[in-house]
Amino acid sequence: MPFYLIAGGISAFIGVALGAFGAHGLQGKVEERFIEVWETGVEYQMYHAIALLAVGILMNSSLFGGSPLLKWAGNLFIIGTIFFSGSLYVTTLAGGGLGKFGLITPVGGVLFLAGWVCFIIAMIRG
Repeated sequence: MPFYLIAGGISAFIGVALGAFGAHGLQGKVEERFIEVWETGVEYQMYHAIALLAVGILMNSSLFGGSPLLKWAGNLFIIGTIFFSGSLYVTTLAGGGLGKFGLITPVGGVLFLAGWVCFIIAMIRG
């Protein structure tokens, strides 16, 4: 089963749905500054959905199919999306009233960076 292709497609679908919800469903319900926070979550989710599609395509290629680093990259992109974008969505819906919960967002950013490092090294080794 092409796991990362499916994960990328699902993540992109959710990103589009959440983007539409943010543009239409949140207007007038949350402060404008939190609309921007929501949009940042959607933006990074979409970037990494596309990255997951790339990982899925490369995992099915003869050059990179066996690369454990690509698997790491894909997994880090998924977990990073949950931490980074997910924490921004929750922060927006809570109106910023979650205190230290926002500390999860940078963890997601570090996971994204680690995923990109794995991706780059896999490309160099490939």
